[in-house]
Amino acid sequence: MLIDADAMLGRYPRRDVGTGSITEALARMDRFGIAEAMVSHTLSWLHDPATGNRELLDLVADEPRLHPCWVMLPDTCGETGTAAEFVAAALDGGVRAVRAYPADHGYDLAGRDAAAMLGAIAEAGLPLLVDAPQLGWPALESVAARHPGLPVVIGGLGYRLLRQAAGVLARTDNVYIGLANLSSHCGLEWLVERYGADRVVFGTGAPLRDPAEAVTRLMWAELDDDAVATIGSGTLLGLLPLAAR
Repeated sequence: MLIDADAMLGRYPRRDVGTGSITEALARMDRFGIAEAMVSHTLSWLHDPATGNRELLDLVADEPRLHPCWVMLPDTCGETGTAAEFVAAALDGGVRAVRAYPADHGYDLAGRDAAAMLGAIAEAGLPLLVDAPQLGWPALESVAARHPGLPVVIGGLGYRLLRQAAGVLARTDNVYIGLANLSSHCGLEWLVERYGADRVVFGTGAPLRDPAEAVTRLMWAELDDDAVATIGSGTLLGLLPLAAR
């Protein structure tokens, strides 16, 4: 079973990747054999997290295959409420994970401003998703060390970042690698051999990336069936709150 931890709804304004509709998302999942997906909203990324998070809940309310992933901000400006209010609303809405865009939204994920929100997210048992271009590896390691109960899935590695990822993976127990745009040749096999399949989370980056990329990378990898199953859904399910599994 494949569960996509890295997908998005809503129109993307910078290039034509479809309308971002639920109909397109489900058709894309069916085409590639993806059973379920955690989705965030382009509004939460490119406009206003509070508005996008609310609209996301309405969009997926009647879609059992799509699970909401909210976008966080520090609670210093009150845009998404206090940390406690944000997390309570997320849990009430069935949110499965939280995504951060610190570079795009202009804050330091490892700084004091984000600490309360990260602590509340960790206490709620929600994993945090963030792409590598959004923060540096020292900041990522700092977040993981300060919040050891917070699973952090780092995606969008692209090329030639495994050497940087290796030290962080070795020194932490709560950092995981997302499969979307993991572009190093035989990089997936190397990660599994060195750190285990349970440190890798399946995700496609759809619709900004073609899901065929991640699906092919996993299905054609030189891995045994147990490792493929673990990456395809097992790792993610183990990171989610018990009520969401």
